[in-house]
Amino acid sequence: MFVAIISSTPHPIPIGHERMRVGRFGSSVVRRALSLIMLAVLLQTSLLPWGARALFLDPSSSTRCMPIPQRMALCYDIGYQDMRLPNLLEHETAAEAIHQSSSWLPLLARECHPDARIFLCSLFAPICFDRFIYPCRSLCEAVRSSCAPIMACYGFSWPEILNCNKFPADHGLCISSIARQINTNLRTVPQASCTDCELEEARSYKEILETFCSSDFVVKIRITKRNVTFATISDFVMGPKLDILKHGPLLKGEVRPGLQQWLALDATCVRNIMRGTRAGSYLVTGEVRSGKMVVNKAYLWHRKDKNLMQASRKWKQHRCQS
Repeated sequence: MFVAIISSTPHPIPIGHERMRVGRFGSSVVRRALSLIMLAVLLQTSLLPWGARALFLDPSSSTRCMPIPQRMALCYDIGYQDMRLPNLLEHETAAEAIHQSSSWLPLLARECHPDARIFLCSLFAPICFDRFIYPCRSLCEAVRSSCAPIMACYGFSWPEILNCNKFPADHGLCISSIARQINTNLRTVPQASCTDCELEEARSYKEILETFCSSDFVVKIRITKRNVTFATISDFVMGPKLDILKHGPLLKGEVRPGLQQWLALDATCVRNIMRGTRAGSYLVTGEVRSGKMVVNKAYLWHRKDKNLMQASRKWKQHRCQS
């Protein structure tokens, strides 16, 4: 299930009064998962005795429901239409929630975790029920473990207002992980790296040869994007044939496993290289860090690229200048 239904917490867990100022996504899966939340809440409240049902209501509360503004890019069209204000981060107005939530868009564009958007929107734009539904502690911890390292790349730390210990354990009524529940076989979550990589233009064969010389590895591979059950991340597979021009400190037998690990963990880099296409052949270059292959440049492989073809032919006889 998407949510744990048993709730022993009579009041919402306080989150504090801080404001977040650190840095997008969407999915039809989110809509399906949220419908499970609605059903769970309705079933639980209808089965509880009247006195217990009252715990879901707060007659003295001044909160109100309103449509999620279209300008709130983080949460608009996430799968439900109405949000509650003040939200769980104590934002009093829609303008404040929009402004604060927009600072998270650059981080989510790095695709640090498939559940990052639903986690943040449960706080910035909580769904309009009779009570607040908080994210589960495990959801917070999963998002934090993937996204905090990316935030650190840009000098930000995980904010105290999102201290995962402040959220309910999974045995309470709370929002759990979508990705984990949908694909229980998912062992690793694709993560962005601090190093941006891009698809390069082969401006001259000499420049390409210089790149080959400065890289630990140079490999020609074919990458295909396959469909997955949740839309916030993509799953990429590598073709059966590898053309290894240079393997540097690695053994040839270590290149394929290293590139498979890169495909699994560095979603942003792979997306930058693929540029929205579903398949392609590429010459990828990079360095080996702590035993891991890190791609930092790639060239689209096609025989009409004279510079790339010439560099590839000359490489076997080329001597790099030390």
